[in-house]
Amino acid sequence: MLTGLNPQTITDLEGARQAISALLNLVEELKQENQRMREEIQQQRDEINRAQWAPEGEQGKPAIKGKQVESKHSSEKERQSRKAWHKGSKQAELRIDREETVRLDRAKLPNDAEFKGYETVIVQDISIHSDTVRFRKESYYSASQKQSYLAELPAGYQGQFGPGLRALLLSCYYAYGMSEPKISEFVSQFGISISTGQISNLLTQGQDGWHSEKAAIVRAGIASSNYQHIDDTATRVNGENQHCHVLCNPWYSAYFTRPAKDRLTVIQILQGANEVQLLLTSETQEWLALFNLPRKVQQAIATWPQHTLLSSASLAQRIEEHFPSLNAQQRARILEAAALTAYYTQTTMPIVTILQSDDAPQFQHITQWQNLCWIHDGRHYKKLTPFVDFHQQLLTDFLKRYWQFYHQLLDYRQAPDPHQAETLRTGFDSLFTTVTGYAELDQRIAKTLAKKDKLLLVLAYPELPLHNNPAELAARQRVRKRDISFGPRSDLGREAWDTFMSLFETAKKLAVNFFDYLFDRISDAFAMPSLADLIADRSLLVTPTY
Repeated sequence: MLTGLNPQTITDLEGARQAISALLNLVEELKQENQRMREEIQQQRDEINRAQWAPEGEQGKPAIKGKQVESKHSSEKERQSRKAWHKGSKQAELRIDREETVRLDRAKLPNDAEFKGYETVIVQDISIHSDTVRFRKESYYSASQKQSYLAELPAGYQGQFGPGLRALLLSCYYAYGMSEPKISEFVSQFGISISTGQISNLLTQGQDGWHSEKAAIVRAGIASSNYQHIDDTATRVNGENQHCHVLCNPWYSAYFTRPAKDRLTVIQILQGANEVQLLLTSETQEWLALFNLPRKVQQAIATWPQHTLLSSASLAQRIEEHFPSLNAQQRARILEAAALTAYYTQTTMPIVTILQSDDAPQFQHITQWQNLCWIHDGRHYKKLTPFVDFHQQLLTDFLKRYWQFYHQLLDYRQAPDPHQAETLRTGFDSLFTTVTGYAELDQRIAKTLAKKDKLLLVLAYPELPLHNNPAELAARQRVRKRDISFGPRSDLGREAWDTFMSLFETAKKLAVNFFDYLFDRISDAFAMPSLADLIADRSLLVTPTY
């Protein structure tokens, strides 16, 4: 950084400024390097202690959690505007189940007491009790037909447990954050005899109908808007690390737990298939060219069987036979090109036009447009930790301008205007070509500038949100579920987690009572419209806002 710097040659003020700026950046670099070395040395000391004093139980420096403080990476304060708060009455929203008149003992009233009407008081209460039924099923025998006839149980009563209890168990586990042992303890207080093994079976097995409902929700959700939010978070399945992907928009949220979080997995989720589907056509060549595959590879793949669905195993084997020298990344690009070809050829699932996400590489090159999250981009600036006061002030000043521009984009969404759009594009260029002299900040600014088209897509599509908060909030629900129940222990459990969390989060967005919906389906009443139909109806009637 200081190569060629000779203080004796500085004869003007500008040269002195450049020298001081270089020195300050060097201080920042040395400070961060020193911090990294301290952390590395401490880690090495801990490892030495563990290796040297293992018989004595030495464990190195303990990881002691301090007092919880607000994350320095949060952007909530900058992006949100304060709203006036006032406490509203909830009584108007209450459903009155019964009305009871409370009377005075007139014998205790004075003789001249006059009736003046009633004073209304609303009191909420709840009644929880068991409903254990002994069914006496009529049985007949026909001698002529040599056949017995036995009355069937009412709809929804299967095995030992009725629809109310089954709906309650599903609600407690997937919606209300209870573990299986706590659910068992809860229902036992009301005279219900059920083991944790039976609870586990009711929560995971025989859920094909619900899995079909989830698939319908995903199809309707993707069709309900031209953009979809996407994000992922870690999930353990039977002790192995996997990834829970979230796909959502204002009308639904859907969960998909998969072993990987690469681009091929994201494409598979959009395909709506249990296994990724691959197809080779002339369009595959366009994807291969986009992914910069060697020309000879592109030409060879063009001669392979076309217009036939392939499995990933068969295509991977063919790649190995013909191109054993290709690296893992190049092989992955070929599979992704074939998966994208299959995705844009199929007609089962609606095609996603815009993907709203962070800037993780697996989300790139999948949809026609990608809309990046401003909040996620802003977090990169919050991660900068300047040591020099002057650099701290530079960062503070720039972040102020950053969030001012963000709020200008919010205003534009409320009243789109072509002239204002051009002004904002010019303002973006002006803001993100700023050179502060703080090297790390300037590098970060340049990276934001390079993402201009993906950060300003809202100027062409004002309905787009500026952040990916819905997906992040949905992912947080999986994190909370994971904290309570750790993770599913089987593929059946994994699929059930994904399905019922999708149903609950979607019902919540549509203001549908989740327990009532479960009971309606389990009891075979089907009096309530499906969540998929509600998504289609609501998306036509209401314009979502963030």
